[in-house]
Amino acid sequence: MSRGSGKGLSLKDKLDGNELDLSLCDLNEVPVRELAALPKATILDLSCNNLISLPSDFCSLMHLVKLDLSKNRLQQLPLDFGRLVNLQHLDLLNNRLVTLPVSFAQLKNLKWLDLKDNPLDPVLAKVAGDCLDEKQCKQAAVKVLQHMKAIQSEQDRQRQRKLQAEREMEKKREAEQRAKEAQERELRKREKAEEKERRRREYDAQKAAKQEMEKKTKKETVHTRKPASSSRPPQPPRHKPSWSRSVLRVLLFVLFCILCTLAACKLTELQHQPLCVSVNTLYEDVVAALQNHKTLQNMLQHNS
Repeated sequence: MSRGSGKGLSLKDKLDGNELDLSLCDLNEVPVRELAALPKATILDLSCNNLISLPSDFCSLMHLVKLDLSKNRLQQLPLDFGRLVNLQHLDLLNNRLVTLPVSFAQLKNLKWLDLKDNPLDPVLAKVAGDCLDEKQCKQAAVKVLQHMKAIQSEQDRQRQRKLQAEREMEKKREAEQRAKEAQERELRKREKAEEKERRRREYDAQKAAKQEMEKKTKKETVHTRKPASSSRPPQPPRHKPSWSRSVLRVLLFVLFCILCTLAACKLTELQHQPLCVSVNTLYEDVVAALQNHKTLQNMLQHNS
């Protein structure tokens, strides 16, 4: 493999005890897999190469104690660079770093740090100092760690505030939702009560109308049954026909019917009919009986 990738190198040949020197190898990427296979290499020198960035899996090399990345073109470090918790010595001289990842604060064992010749953020540059000797580089490690811990704490506080604000907002939304639901329930309850009251009024109105109609009908019935004299001027009472007059009329009507029957049976061709024969016989018997009475006999004689 080519030197540019670093995969053609025989890392075991460059391993001297626990120190692995990969400086001046014209590397543009780090052979992380091969390095992970050499856990004894706790001291790693990657200086003077063409590294622009470190892969995220570089942070899995947690066995590293001393790391030299000076004189490369690194623009940033991986976000989880703080996983290298055993790192004590870190050289980042002459790169293109502006800031450090917040996880840098987790390098609790870091004792030595060089950040010279990087376009650092002014605040970070002031904290790191010059690192012109051993003492200054050790102070730089302490101060930078404190600075990054302060940034981490502030970010944690911001996250907590943001989380708290989100929780409060969520509670507020839930409270508003509950209030809205309660309001809707109250509205439905009120509408239901109003609808019930409306139906009750309609029922009462219909019942009252029905009762009024029944009263009116009853009143009209009573008025109809009253005699007409209540609304008309009084008239003189009529004399009822007597009982005897009615009987007399009936007798006259019966006598008239008998005479008509006798006339029909005597003067018409019906005299030979059985009914007329019986009627004529009865008539003759009656006449004979009446003739036996003296008074009637004289009357008959006078009439004849």
